[in-house]
Amino acid sequence: MIDHIIITVSNLSASLEFYQKALAPLGYSATPEYTSSTGTKGVGFGIKGGLDFFIQEGATQVTRCHIAFTASTRVQVEEFYAAGLAAGGRDNGKPELTPDHGPDYYSAYVFDPDGCNIEAVCTEPVA
Repeated sequence: MIDHIIITVSNLSASLEFYQKALAPLGYSATPEYTSSTGTKGVGFGIKGGLDFFIQEGATQVTRCHIAFTASTRVQVEEFYAAGLAAGGRDNGKPELTPDHGPDYYSAYVFDPDGCNIEAVCTEPVA
Protein backbone atom coordinates (compact mmCIF):
# COMPACT_ATOMS: atom_id res chain seq x y z
CA MET A 1 0.00 0.00 0.00
CA ILE A 2 1.26 3.48 -0.79
CA ASP A 3 1.44 5.96 2.08
CA HIS A 4 2.04 9.07 -0.03
CA ILE A 5 3.37 10.41 -3.33
CA ILE A 6 5.48 13.52 -3.87
CA ILE A 7 6.02 15.02 -7.30
CA THR A 8 8.28 17.91 -8.22
CA VAL A 9 6.64 20.73 -10.18
CA SER A 10 8.25 23.60 -12.06
CA ASN A 11 5.78 26.25 -10.86
CA LEU A 12 4.17 25.70 -7.46
CA SER A 13 1.47 28.35 -7.94
CA ALA A 14 0.35 27.04 -11.35
CA SER A 15 0.37 23.43 -10.18
CA LEU A 16 -1.43 24.29 -6.94
CA GLU A 17 -4.22 25.97 -8.92
CA PHE A 18 -4.44 23.00 -11.30
CA TYR A 19 -4.55 20.32 -8.60
CA GLN A 20 -6.97 22.24 -6.34
CA LYS A 21 -9.47 22.46 -9.19
CA ALA A 22 -8.86 19.03 -10.75
CA LEU A 23 -8.95 17.08 -7.47
CA ALA A 24 -11.85 18.95 -5.82
CA PRO A 25 -14.48 16.67 -7.44
CA LEU A 26 -12.69 13.69 -5.85
CA GLY A 27 -12.91 15.25 -2.38
CA TYR A 28 -9.27 16.39 -2.12
CA SER A 29 -8.33 19.66 -0.48
CA ALA A 30 -4.94 21.38 -0.06
CA THR A 31 -2.92 22.34 2.98
CA PRO A 32 -1.43 25.80 3.27
CA GLU A 33 1.92 26.17 1.50
CA TYR A 34 4.86 24.99 3.60
CA THR A 35 8.63 25.28 3.43
CA SER A 36 10.64 22.22 4.46
CA SER A 37 13.82 22.29 6.52
CA THR A 38 15.77 22.17 3.24
CA GLY A 39 13.97 25.25 1.90
CA THR A 40 11.72 23.38 -0.53
CA LYS A 41 8.23 24.89 -0.90
CA GLY A 42 5.30 22.53 -1.22
CA VAL A 43 1.64 21.78 -0.62
CA GLY A 44 -0.08 18.59 0.57
CA PHE A 45 -3.45 17.23 -0.58
CA GLY A 46 -5.78 14.74 0.99
CA ILE A 47 -9.30 13.68 1.83
CA LYS A 48 -10.84 14.32 5.26
CA GLY A 49 -7.63 15.54 6.86
CA GLY A 50 -5.40 12.73 5.59
CA LEU A 51 -2.52 13.68 3.33
CA ASP A 52 -1.31 11.32 0.61
CA PHE A 53 -0.31 13.51 -2.35
CA PHE A 54 2.25 16.33 -2.28
CA ILE A 55 3.65 18.75 -4.83
CA GLN A 56 6.96 20.50 -4.26
CA GLU A 57 8.67 23.14 -6.36
CA GLY A 58 12.00 22.34 -7.98
CA ALA A 59 13.73 21.32 -11.17
CA THR A 60 11.49 18.83 -12.96
CA GLN A 61 12.86 15.75 -14.68
CA VAL A 62 12.23 14.78 -18.28
CA THR A 63 10.59 11.52 -17.20
CA ARG A 64 6.85 12.07 -16.77
CA CYS A 65 4.74 10.33 -14.18
CA HIS A 66 1.31 8.69 -14.23
CA ILE A 67 -0.84 9.05 -11.13
CA ALA A 68 -4.32 7.55 -10.87
CA PHE A 69 -6.73 8.86 -8.22
CA THR A 70 -9.72 6.80 -7.12
CA ALA A 71 -13.14 8.23 -7.89
CA SER A 72 -16.21 6.91 -6.08
CA THR A 73 -18.53 7.44 -9.04
CA ARG A 74 -18.39 7.88 -12.79
CA VAL A 75 -19.78 11.37 -12.31
CA GLN A 76 -16.69 12.23 -10.24
CA VAL A 77 -14.49 11.01 -13.13
CA GLU A 78 -16.36 13.34 -15.49
CA GLU A 79 -16.14 16.25 -13.03
CA PHE A 80 -12.39 15.63 -12.57
CA TYR A 81 -11.88 15.71 -16.33
CA ALA A 82 -13.88 18.94 -16.78
CA ALA A 83 -12.21 20.60 -13.79
CA GLY A 84 -8.74 19.56 -14.96
CA LEU A 85 -9.29 21.03 -18.42
CA ALA A 86 -10.81 24.21 -16.95
CA ALA A 87 -7.73 24.55 -14.72
CA GLY A 88 -5.42 24.58 -17.74
CA GLY A 89 -4.72 20.87 -18.08
CA ARG A 90 -4.50 19.23 -21.48
CA ASP A 91 -6.72 16.37 -22.62
CA ASN A 92 -5.17 12.91 -22.62
CA GLY A 93 -8.33 10.82 -22.76
CA LYS A 94 -11.98 11.72 -22.27
CA PRO A 95 -14.12 9.87 -19.71
CA GLU A 96 -14.94 6.40 -21.00
CA LEU A 97 -14.99 2.70 -20.24
CA THR A 98 -11.68 0.96 -20.90
CA PRO A 99 -12.59 -2.75 -21.00
CA ASP A 100 -8.99 -3.88 -21.52
CA HIS A 101 -8.30 -2.63 -17.95
CA GLY A 102 -11.42 -4.32 -16.56
CA PRO A 103 -15.14 -4.57 -17.32
CA ASP A 104 -16.10 -1.55 -15.18
CA TYR A 105 -12.89 0.53 -15.55
CA TYR A 106 -14.21 4.04 -16.21
CA SER A 107 -11.50 6.69 -16.40
CA ALA A 108 -10.33 10.02 -17.77
CA TYR A 109 -6.86 11.49 -18.24
CA VAL A 110 -5.49 15.05 -18.10
CA PHE A 111 -1.91 16.28 -18.41
CA ASP A 112 -0.92 18.63 -15.55
CA PRO A 113 1.12 21.83 -16.17
CA ASP A 114 4.38 19.81 -16.23
CA GLY A 115 3.07 17.05 -18.50
CA CYS A 116 2.34 14.40 -15.86
CA ASN A 117 -0.51 12.09 -16.83
CA ILE A 118 -3.18 12.44 -14.12
CA GLU A 119 -6.06 9.97 -14.14
CA ALA A 120 -9.31 9.56 -12.24
CA VAL A 121 -10.75 6.04 -12.25
CA CYS A 122 -13.94 4.44 -10.99
CA THR A 123 -14.30 0.67 -11.06
CA GLU A 124 -17.77 0.49 -9.55
CA PRO A 125 -20.28 -1.31 -11.80
CA VAL A 126 -23.29 0.61 -13.02
CA ALA A 127 -26.32 -0.39 -10.96
